[in-house]
Amino acid sequence: MLRRLLLAVMLAGAVLAALASPTSAAKVIRVGALFPLNGTMSPLARQEYQGVEIARDMVNMDGGVNGTPIQLDSRELDDPTAASAAVRSLRGDGVSVAIGTYSSALSVPASAAASAAGLTYWEAGAVADRVTGRALPNVFRVGASGANLGANSATFAATVLAPRLGLSAASTRVSVVLEDDDYGHSVGDSAARSARALGLNVVSYTTYDAHNPNWPPVLAAVAAARPDVLILASYIPDGVAFRRAMLAAHLHVGALIGSTMAECGPDFGLMLGSAAVGLFASDRPTQGFNEGVLSPDARAIYERFSRTWEQTTGGPPTEEGLAGFSAAWVLFHDVLPRAGGLDANSIAAAARSLDIPRGSLPNGAGIQFSTEPAILGQNTRAAAVIWQWQAVRHSVTVWPPVDATGTPELIPLPA
Repeated sequence: MLRRLLLAVMLAGAVLAALASPTSAAKVIRVGALFPLNGTMSPLARQEYQGVEIARDMVNMDGGVNGTPIQLDSRELDDPTAASAAVRSLRGDGVSVAIGTYSSALSVPASAAASAAGLTYWEAGAVADRVTGRALPNVFRVGASGANLGANSATFAATVLAPRLGLSAASTRVSVVLEDDDYGHSVGDSAARSARALGLNVVSYTTYDAHNPNWPPVLAAVAAARPDVLILASYIPDGVAFRRAMLAAHLHVGALIGSTMAECGPDFGLMLGSAAVGLFASDRPTQGFNEGVLSPDARAIYERFSRTWEQTTGGPPTEEGLAGFSAAWVLFHDVLPRAGGLDANSIAAAARSLDIPRGSLPNGAGIQFSTEPAILGQNTRAAAVIWQWQAVRHSVTVWPPVDATGTPELIPLPA
């Protein structure tokens, strides 16, 4: 009996030691995260990453993925040339799926590197068409592409702006100005192509270098074209600089649509103040869209996210935060639980099987990933809207009507 008692004590001690051992920590699902959390892109990238973190926390609070918690394995990525090394590091740590990156300049090389290394790549924010335009089978994007945003700009110009300006489509003169990289061409080329298809008169197409813009020849080209509507594909700093240069040159148009130039409402409005009033922006949804488009489950998820965001930041959710959260929520809540395994191919197969109607995600989107080689892995049910600045530091969602919380105003654009 004494021997049995001693054996029982020894067994209990061994179990307790094993539980206390660092090597026996509870199993987790590790998901890579590639974001520029330091440097010039960090303010907005951190918002997108914070949305990803909130999605992780909410799923873990609900029991994880079939009982297993998610752990983010983050790597700093602020240089396109560092993408391969960052992906190799994740691969070496046994990660099979990575989410990123906020920036198109980073997403293009990161998604290519992930594909080459055998990982599934999940884009949360970047819009460049090339991310899902290279037929990479394990690359997915939940949000809108640049082509979506450019096409929306043209459709809005043809169906809303032209009638309000007292013009037919054929008599509406459109100028397209874009910064000269993957992102700018994704938006600008789509805007020009869609505008022509809708019967609008595209009278000029002008590129510039966002890192070293030379505004006088750009503005001269626009002025010579005499557009009624100007579509601008820019980043935020050069978008602000373009608007200031435009005002300084006394260049006036009937309407200006910035495709994602005003994606970060507070920053753009803060920098431009009254000079932003009247401008439109073609972008993904932010807080302020019509929550009536959401299903009951999606609305409950959005409200949980919104409460957590406000408790953490003291303000309403941002566009970047909502984009990061929505993309991560699909991955953590819908894809991983359906995957037959945690290898990259099983995760990708689960993603391709999704058929989720619009209004089911907390940003109003649905999910169905394209199987067409030209846009393989692009979500064909992504959400995109048109905003307008209608007062100093105050923007309103105005299109499409189902998402709108206000109506377009200030047409033509005040001089």
